[in-house]
Amino acid sequence: MSETITVEGMTCGHCEQTVEEALEDVTGVTAATADREAETVTVEGDAETQALVETVDEAGYEASA
Repeated sequence: MSETITVEGMTCGHCEQTVEEALEDVTGVTAATADREAETVTVEGDAETQALVETVDEAGYEASA
């Protein structure tokens, strides 16, 4: 399964990396690819959407599904 969520607040490559690494630690996530210009992150796997949003929020960014 692939899901794209909106992420506000990413301003640099380090921000993208922070979001990707946080999401890759979520159970069920096999890969995460953030795009600061599009303000999105695409997540591969079978994790619950709410868990993804909460993880991004905890990493310091604002996410919505």
